[in-house]
Amino acid sequence: MTGCAHCGKPLERPVASISGSIMGDEETESWFYCPDCTAYTRSRSRDRFHGEEVVRPGEPFPRERAEQWLAIIRRCEEPWDKRCRCEAHREYFGGWLD
Repeated sequence: MTGCAHCGKPLERPVASISGSIMGDEETESWFYCPDCTAYTRSRSRDRFHGEEVVRPGEPFPRERAEQWLAIIRRCEEPWDKRCRCEAHREYFGGWLD
């Protein structure tokens, strides 16, 4: 569970998530929407090939920018597949994918 980066309300389920393999690590970004303050929060984690998982605190995103990222994620049929190299994954992660 993560909290809204704007108002602090606990948020249980992401509205979208995407995973990619970067330098052998699995990077996962999850997007949460808070109905109370209508803000989006992006939570990021990196499951390191060697070492412990790193979870970065959620960060707030303006609605318009967040919805642009969400539209990219929704173009992939399997956003959870870190090995996917579809156009959406490549656009989302840029040139960082393995």
